[in-house]
Amino acid sequence: MKKIYLLIMLATASLQSCSDFLDKFPGDALTPETFWKTEADAKLALVGCYRGWESEEILYRDCASDNAYSFHKHEGWQVIGNGGMSSADPGSELYDYTTINRCNDFLEHIDAINFKDTNLKERYKAEVRFLRAYRYFLLTNNYGDVPLTTKTFATIEEARLTRTPKAEVEKFILEELKAVAAVLPEKYSSAEVGHITKGAALAIRMRFNLYLGNYEAALTDATAIKASNVYQLFPTYDGTFQLANVNNKEVILDVQYKANDLENWLIAALFPNGDGGWSSIVPIKALVDAYEMKDGSTVEEAKLTGGYDSRYPFLNRDPRLKMSVLYPGQDWNGRVFDPLAKNINEDGKEVSNPDYFNGANNASKTGFSFKKYTAPISQYDDPWNTSMNLIVSRYAEVLLTIAEAKIELGRLDEEMYQSLDMVRERAGMPKVNRIKYASKEKLRELVRRERRVELAFEGLRRPDIIRWDIAKNVLNGKAEGSWMGVVNANEPNEDKRLTQIGEPISVETRQFQPFNKYLPISQQQIDLNKNLTQTPGYN
Repeated sequence: MKKIYLLIMLATASLQSCSDFLDKFPGDALTPETFWKTEADAKLALVGCYRGWESEEILYRDCASDNAYSFHKHEGWQVIGNGGMSSADPGSELYDYTTINRCNDFLEHIDAINFKDTNLKERYKAEVRFLRAYRYFLLTNNYGDVPLTTKTFATIEEARLTRTPKAEVEKFILEELKAVAAVLPEKYSSAEVGHITKGAALAIRMRFNLYLGNYEAALTDATAIKASNVYQLFPTYDGTFQLANVNNKEVILDVQYKANDLENWLIAALFPNGDGGWSSIVPIKALVDAYEMKDGSTVEEAKLTGGYDSRYPFLNRDPRLKMSVLYPGQDWNGRVFDPLAKNINEDGKEVSNPDYFNGANNASKTGFSFKKYTAPISQYDDPWNTSMNLIVSRYAEVLLTIAEAKIELGRLDEEMYQSLDMVRERAGMPKVNRIKYASKEKLRELVRRERRVELAFEGLRRPDIIRWDIAKNVLNGKAEGSWMGVVNANEPNEDKRLTQIGEPISVETRQFQPFNKYLPISQQQIDLNKNLTQTPGYN
C-alpha cells in the first residue's frame, strides 16, 4: 500500500522546485515495489532528504528580533518582528514536515537494501536521523508542542496527529543527536563535502542544550568539538562569509548551493535598490548601537568619557560593524552609499536617488543594509544565481557557548576568558578587560553582547532574547533606523562622512506579549487536521 505524507503538510508547497525522487514519491511510477532495491536508490533518496532541509529563511530569522527589519510583507517576517502575526498570515516556512516525511520514509525502507559496506548504510541512516532531528529542533523551538512521528502513514485519518508535549520532543531530539554523533565521521573527502558530520550533530545538540539551560551538557558538547581539532576560526571575520572561502575550517554546518542547479538567489535580494536588490533584510539602529567602541568600551560608557562623538556615530567602532552593516557614507560598489538624500548628483545632473530610504519600495527603510554575504559585490558574476553557501553553525559559536556556559555555571576561569578573546581578537577588538569583567553579572552582559554582534544576521538572535527573557524589553516599542543627517562624499574618512543632524528614522512600532514566544500555525493547516490545535494565544 502506498504511504502518504503527514496531512499537516498537504497544503505546503514543494521546496526549491525540487524534482528529486522523494518530491514525486509516492506516485504511480515509483513505489516501494519498484524502488529501494540498490545502493544507488538509497543514495538518490538520501539526496532527496537533504533537499530543502534548511533554506534561505535562515537569513530572515533576525527580522523576528531586535537586529533587523523586513519591509516586504509577503515574505512573512515583518509581522513576526512587530508581534502582529496571526493564523491568517502566510507565515514562514518553519512549520514544515516535508523533510521529516522524507526522512521517515527513508528510514522505513533503507534496511531492505543490501549494502556492500554496512558502515555506509549506518552512516546514511545517521545523516537522515540528523536531518529529521534538526527539523524537529526548529519546530519545537518555534511552536512548542508539535506532532512527533517517526513513521509514515497509510491513511489520511492516521496522519491527523495531535501535538506532542514539548518535553517529549526535546528528549527525542537530544537522544537522536547523541546517537548519530557516535556514528557520523568527523570529516569527508572533498567529493562529499556538505554531508552531515559528527561536529554538526554535536553543534546542534550544543545549541539546543544551551537554549534549554542545560549548561553542563552544552559545555560538554562544545568541549568535544573544540577537542576534535577539526575546526578553527577563519583568519578574517568578513572573509568567513565570502564566496572564495566557502567550506572554510570555521564552518561546522551549512546549506550547500550550486549555481545553475540549486542556486542561492537571495544574495541579490539583500543588495540596496541602487544595485538592483530588494533590501529584503536590513539592520535596525538597535543592532548598530550594540557594537562596542574600538577600545572595548560600550557606546554608553564612551558617551560619559568623551570617547563617542554623536556627530559621527560610526567613528572608532568595533570593526565588525563595518564588516556587517552598510551604513550611510561607506564606499560601496563604486559610489558613496547615501540613503538619506532624496536626490543625488549624477554627471552634473540632479536625479532621483534609488537608495533614498523614503523612496522606492526596494530601498532600505532603515537606511542600513547588511554586508555579510554581499560584500564585495564584485565576487558574484550573477548575484541571482550563486554558489554562496549559508552558514548554519560555525566555530565562533562554539567558543561563545563555552564562555556562556562557564559563566552561567560560575566557572570564571582562563578558558572562559580566552574563548571570548579569540572571537574578539580575530575581529580586531581588544582582549576582555579582566578587571572590568570580573563578576558573573558583567561577564553575562559581555557574552550576550558578543553573541549578538558576532552572530548578527545568522538567525540566532530571536532564540537568544527569548531564552534570556528579554524579548519583552527589546521587542516592545519603536524600531528605528539610521540617524538623519548629511553625507559628505568628499570626506576621505568614510566613517565621518555622515554628520548626524537629526533623530533616527522611525521604522515601525513593535510589541511582544508572553504568548509571542511561539508562533501561530496557519489556519490552513488547522483546517486540514481536526486534531491539531492552535498555538495558545492565537485562537
